[in-house]
Amino acid sequence: MFQDGSIALFQYWNRLRAGRPAPLRTEIAPSEIKSLLPDTFILERNARGAILFRLAGTRICAIYGKELRGTAFTSLWTGGDQQAVTRIMRRFLADKSALYITFEGATGDGRLNGFELLLLPLGSDDDHTRVLGTLQPVHKPFWLGADPVCENRLESFRLIDPDREPLLLSNRKTVSVPPLLPDGQALVEAFGSNVRRIRHLLVFEGGRRS
Repeated sequence: MFQDGSIALFQYWNRLRAGRPAPLRTEIAPSEIKSLLPDTFILERNARGAILFRLAGTRICAIYGKELRGTAFTSLWTGGDQQAVTRIMRRFLADKSALYITFEGATGDGRLNGFELLLLPLGSDDDHTRVLGTLQPVHKPFWLGADPVCENRLESFRLIDPDREPLLLSNRKTVSVPPLLPDGQALVEAFGSNVRRIRHLLVFEGGRRS
């Protein structure tokens, strides 16, 4: 994750869950993440198994030029990617892991922009399956929000075990411009003598042995 909004929402979700697979939907307090709400959404799986937008922030709706509430999540993706996204979502919901997706958004006029998407599972006291998420543009061109994105083109995805993988991210403070690399001191502490700094680079000792 590189965008501040994704990092902040993950940290909030991770703090709420407190070691559980996921926090409850009722534990989410909008007032605590009000600065993130325009870029935040909630998905819900209906009785037929379709995953729909239950809520979507104003900036997300502006990106697509329409109200997304009640819209199928897979409908945003290009036809060739819809089946792949369906399979990815099925695995994500079964694993109760975090899901990180990068994609390219295309407008009807052929404009392109990169986005990152973070999906986080929510627990529930009822039988409804819900997901908390955020959509963040990698760049903010002048046309974003005026020329609607009409299809998402999948680039990559990653299922993340929040108890094991984001060891550095979970302790990272949100900054105005996130670095391209994780915090160097944290890496040194995590890897000990196997990592050393050379100017602006971090060198990891080891590799393949003959």
